[in-house]
Amino acid sequence: MHPSPWKRPEHDRPWPYPTHIAHRGGGRLAPENTLAAMRVGAEHGFRMVEFDVKLSRDKVAFLLHDDTLDRTTNGHGPAAALSYAELARLDAGGWHSPAYVGEPVPAFEAVARYAIANGIACNIEIKPNPGQESETGAAVALAARALWQDALPAPLLSSFSEAALAAAQAAAPELPRALLVEQVPADWPERLARLGCVALNINHRDASRELIDAVHAAGYRIAAWTINDPARARLLLSWGLDALFTDALAEIGPPA
Repeated sequence: MHPSPWKRPEHDRPWPYPTHIAHRGGGRLAPENTLAAMRVGAEHGFRMVEFDVKLSRDKVAFLLHDDTLDRTTNGHGPAAALSYAELARLDAGGWHSPAYVGEPVPAFEAVARYAIANGIACNIEIKPNPGQESETGAAVALAARALWQDALPAPLLSSFSEAALAAAQAAAPELPRALLVEQVPADWPERLARLGCVALNINHRDASRELIDAVHAAGYRIAAWTINDPARARLLLSWGLDALFTDALAEIGPPA
């Protein structure tokens, strides 16, 4: 495994990630959290993708955002109730458009191998099923460590669940982590320090020049989700935002 740059002091940490990150792989242009979405993101010039990972009933890491299957597959009910073999038989593309009918629910390993082979950086959002926060955080971190052992940049692990991030920290402390927040808490520096995070991922509506400067002054990086207005993207980047997540891949493309 390559030596981890994340053990260096915060103010001296590198930031090996692009400014533009394709949300859930392909944004609006492909069914989210599928291999097809990752390919669409790459086709639009994105060198980094974000996706959501949780555990199946038999503890296989796979991609899905919701706790239930209904919105983005032809399945129904809690995702945690199915084995990965059962999940893999579902249609995860037909809800989006006829071109993607039959697109399967991908295993985390498959998406990781695609990204590594094609030089695409990853923000892996740990998205636990209810009650599986610590278990999922540890499992995803260990899987990421094994998959990226000979590849750089290391994946950025993020989560709204502090329990999941704490478990990821304990399992694979060398992997970088980012705390996702719905609203920026007043004690964000303490939370980032406690979880050993390198970045704060915020709702773009909370972004300000003052917050970006404060996060940088504290020795961290800051990213914002989900920005779909090109003017807003340009403004936040001009303020020093380190990265943005977007669904509007055609309108907010990465710099040439």
